[in-house]
Parts: sequence; C-alpha cells; structure tokens
Amino acid sequence: MKFKILPILLLTLLFYSLWALPKPAPVAGFSPPVSHEIWDRLLHRHVKQNGFVDYKGMVRDSAELGQYLSLLSAADPKAENWSREEKMAFWINAYNAFTVQLIVDHYPVESIKDIKRGIPFVNTVWDIKFIRIGGETYDLNNIEHGILRPVFKDARIHAAVNCASYSCPPLREEAYVAERLDAQLSDAMRRFVNDPLRNRVGAKRAEVSEIFKWYRGDFVRETGSLRAWLNRYADQKLDANGRISYLEYQWSLNDVK
Repeated sequence: MKFKILPILLLTLLFYSLWALPKPAPVAGFSPPVSHEIWDRLLHRHVKQNGFVDYKGMVRDSAELGQYLSLLSAADPKAENWSREEKMAFWINAYNAFTVQLIVDHYPVESIKDIKRGIPFVNTVWDIKFIRIGGETYDLNNIEHGILRPVFKDARIHAAVNCASYSCPPLREEAYVAERLDAQLSDAMRRFVNDPLRNRVGAKRAEVSEIFKWYRGDFVRETGSLRAWLNRYADQKLDANGRISYLEYQWSLNDVK
C-alpha cells in the first residue's frame, strides 16, 4: 500500500512546488493592441456608401457597440509596444465609436449639438467627459485636439473623424486599422474633397467645407497652402487664380432618411 501511495505523493509535491514558483513579472509598457473587428462589423452593417448612418440599427446593436467600447476602455494606447499606426487607428476609431455612442444614448436627436451638459454657451457636447480609456477620462475635444492633431500631425485626420453631422466628412464604412492606415486616410481625404455634398472644387472656384477654414494651419503646414492641399486630392485642380470660399456648415444629424 505504501508503494502505491508514494507516486501520488511525489506528483502532489511536484505540482505544489511548480505552483509556488514565482510568476514572471509583466513587461512594463506592454499591452496587446485592440482588435477593431466588432467596430468594423457594425460599420459595414449600419453605414451607407454616402457616409450616413443607420442610427436605429446602431441602437438595436447597442450591446455589441458597448462590447467594443469596453475593449477600448480596457486598452492602454500609451503602451510602448504599440506602433504609431496602431495608436493612431485606435484614437480615430475611439473618437468615432464614442461619438456614435453619444447619439445612441440620446436618440432620436436632431443634432449632436443638442446634447449638452454643463454651462450653456460655454460647455458643448465635445466637452462632456464620458470616455474612459486606460484609467483616464476624456472628452471628444481631448482626443481630437489633445492627441490626434498635436501628436500625429497628419491633416488627413480631419477627413477621418466624424462629428455625426451632415457636413462632416463621411463616416467610413470600415474600421481604421494599422496595416492599411495610410491608404485609408488618403482615401478618406480624397473622398471628402471630391464629395459634392460637402465640397465643390472646380478650375476657377472652390467652395469647400469650413473644416478647411477652422484648421487651415494643419493643411498649410503640410503643403504650404490650402490650394496645394486641395489640389493634392481634388479630381479637378483649382487654378492658381481660382477663388476659395467656404460653405455654411450644417449640423443636422447624419442619419439615414
């Protein structure tokens, strides 16, 4: 009987000795990048080719949207092992997904600007601190003007982030991903500049979105002039003496009709 019990005792002792070994410490600054597959599915399902959004569908799929936002909230986009493209794609998708969440939470709403908290005429919807990521709380302004613009310094961002309004650059019908980010950003800007609902560029005259006025410095920094930036992406090039004017921005919700 003793000889039968001995192997069991030895195995038990071996198990507990292995279990008691010190566990490897987590690598500082390491965090796995987020998968954007859920967001990609939602966009394919509910965003039309013209960039307008089926918010009723997003409301129906709010649990799925919440699952994706939870992934974003648990992530560490400051991790040292993330590439520049992974970080940039993360923050663009975060801005767009949390904007959609705002609309879903208040739907139906005529305009995103109708969603207000805080001091009237001082605080706007973009100042609402409701975004939890990596243990910190952000508002939409923090993401766009505190991270995307100053950190990445890529004016194509302005065609990628969507403010849930008619005049905004269309919400892309797929998630931004690191491995295709450069091509996606260039395509987004090209589609925006050549979208007759939002910009009209001709040889003699260009009527363009007020985005090009508000953030003119971002575009000029990269090409030397707004005209040069428009001509980089416009199908019809604006002549050297062609006039540039700005279309009135429409803040009605970019909801499907």
